[in-house]
Amino acid sequence: MSRSSRPDFPAPHLITTTADLAAFCRRLHGERFVTIDTEFMRERTYWPELCIVQVAGTHEVAIIDAEAEGIDLAPLGALLADPAVLKVVHAGRQDIEIFVLKFGAVPTPLFDTQIAAMVAGFGDQVGYEALVAALGDGQIDKSHRFSDWSVRPLSPAQIAYAAADVTHLRTVYERLAARLAREGREAWVAEEMAALVDPAAYRADPETAWERLRPRSGNRRFLAMLRALAAWREREAQRINIPRPRLLKDETLMEIAASAPETAEALARARGVSKGFAEGKTGQSLLEVIAATRALPESALPEPPRVREGPRPSPGLVALLKVLLAARSEEHRVAPRLLASSEEIERLAAEDAPDIPALHGWRREVFGEAALALKAGRVALGAAGKRITLVPIAL
Repeated sequence: MSRSSRPDFPAPHLITTTADLAAFCRRLHGERFVTIDTEFMRERTYWPELCIVQVAGTHEVAIIDAEAEGIDLAPLGALLADPAVLKVVHAGRQDIEIFVLKFGAVPTPLFDTQIAAMVAGFGDQVGYEALVAALGDGQIDKSHRFSDWSVRPLSPAQIAYAAADVTHLRTVYERLAARLAREGREAWVAEEMAALVDPAAYRADPETAWERLRPRSGNRRFLAMLRALAAWREREAQRINIPRPRLLKDETLMEIAASAPETAEALARARGVSKGFAEGKTGQSLLEVIAATRALPESALPEPPRVREGPRPSPGLVALLKVLLAARSEEHRVAPRLLASSEEIERLAAEDAPDIPALHGWRREVFGEAALALKAGRVALGAAGKRITLVPIAL
C-alpha cells in the first residue's frame, strides 16, 4: 500500500465552496469517527495561516481549501463540535490550536494517536510514519512535507499526499484502539487526553510569556522588567502578526531587561536592535514600557522562581529509581517519559510524598507504588535473565 492511496478509498475531493463543505460535513455527522489533519504556514507570521484541512470518513476523504475565495468554514466547526463524532488526530496540538483560534473551542470528543501510541508502548512521541508502518500497512513518502501550502493551485501530488495523512490514520486508529481495549488501557488514554482538551493550553497569555525564558535570577527588578518586556513583545508580535524572534530575539530581550535603557540611543546599543527600530514607533513603545516598569514599587515586583527546599536527593537513589522506571516501562510496554520525568524522579527521591503525576492514577499503579516500595526498603531490584525484577524483602 502506498503513501498516497488506499484501495478502499475513492480519490480525494477538493472542496472550495461553502455548499460543498456543508454537504460533506452533513454526511460525516453520521460517522462514528473522522480523521483530521491540517496544513498551515507559520514561518512568517505569529498566527498560523490555515491553508487546508484534510478530513476522512468511512468511505470518502476531502481536502478543504481554507483559502478558497468566499468559503465559510462554519460547517466544519459544527462537525468538530459534534459530541457524537470522535475526532482522531495525530500529534494534533498545533491542529487543535488552529481550531481553537478559528472556532473558539477544542474539537470534542478527541483522540490523539501519538499520545495513545505512547500508552500502548510505541515509544516517546512516535511519528506518524512509524505508526503507519506498524499498524497501517503503509509506507510514508515525505517528499511533500515541506510544500508551500499557501500556493494555488494545489498540485495533484499535494492533494494525494494530504489525503493520505487522514486515510491511513483511520486504520492506525482502529488497530490502536483495539489493542488498547484488549490490554485494558482505554482509561489510561482517557486520562492523558484530558490535558489535550483544555482550551487554556492553546491561548497565549502575554503576562506569563516571560516564564518561557526560564530566567535564572533572584533580582526582582530584573524579573519585573523581563516580565513587562516579554508581555510587550507578545502583544506587539500578535498585533503585527510576525514571529516573536523577528521582533526581538530572546537573548536581546534578556539584555534589554538587564540594561533597562532610557533613551533610543541606549536601546540601539543592545545586540540585535537597529537604530531605525530604536528611534521608530516600536522602539518608543518599548522605551515607554521600560520607563513604566522602572517606576514600579517594590510590592509590585514578582517573586523569584522558587528554589526547591530541603535536602538534595541521593544520586544513588535517583539512579535506582531510574532503573525501576526503565524496568516498569519495559514490562508494561509504555514510554518511560509518560510514566515519570527526570524532575519527578528527583522529587520522588528527595521527598516523602511529593504531589507528582507519577503517584496518581494509572501511573501510580504501573510505577508509583513500586517506587514507594523501593524507597521504603520493602522491595529490591534484581535480575532474572535479561530483565530487571522486583524482589520482595522480608521485614
